[in-house]
Amino acid sequence: MDHRPRYQQIKQFIGDAIRKQSYKAGDKIPTEAELVEQFAVSRMTVNKALRDLVQEGLLVRYPGLGTFVAPPKAESPLAEVRNIAEEVRARGHQYTSLVLELNEQAASETVAMQLGIPLHSRVFHSLIVHLENQLPIQLEERYVSVNVLPNYLQQDFTQKTPNQYLSEQYALTSMEHIVEAVLPNKHAQHYLKLDAHLPCLQVSRRTWSGERLISVAVLTHPGDRYKLRSVMSLPAQVSEALAAR
Repeated sequence: MDHRPRYQQIKQFIGDAIRKQSYKAGDKIPTEAELVEQFAVSRMTVNKALRDLVQEGLLVRYPGLGTFVAPPKAESPLAEVRNIAEEVRARGHQYTSLVLELNEQAASETVAMQLGIPLHSRVFHSLIVHLENQLPIQLEERYVSVNVLPNYLQQDFTQKTPNQYLSEQYALTSMEHIVEAVLPNKHAQHYLKLDAHLPCLQVSRRTWSGERLISVAVLTHPGDRYKLRSVMSLPAQVSEALAAR
């Protein structure tokens, strides 16, 4: 007989199904109500199992849509989690930043789902604009769980970026990027000095250390001042096929 807590049994059941590809990346898993009926447990028990799987990066939850198997996370060595201050200085330019907000608040539904924590849990929040030669190039909004980085609010983020601080506290092993073209909201228009009709590049980033979800950040860049570049190695079979053409 399995004597583990029921939420752990449910968590393993779903995790095993994902690893065996019974559920593939992008598949929607059963609703909480369906899982409650299937396992004859409370909704709280099911919710705990799903939150843990979200935090470990196996699931992603979208308000109003449901819970889905997460796409594979991009594995990256620490040196490739780029610090914007280092990027600017590497170009021989001056880096500065303005801390607009640094506070503690209750997690909204969206933030709670992204961090895999209960609704209204306490989280630390920062809103920072990063500048290159006094020109704003990125608006960073970040959330971290209070128990993950308890001293987050005591940091001087004009001297050290949140990215650098996170890297000093944890060995960052993987991250998830979602890149979108968006029009700037009112915050971005004001702090990035943008016209309302100028497209922006918006990067939604989640960062892990092992299986621990460290932070969620939304990075907004002016489309006319910033570009994103990615370099990857092709599998040997693909490279050979291309070379043979």
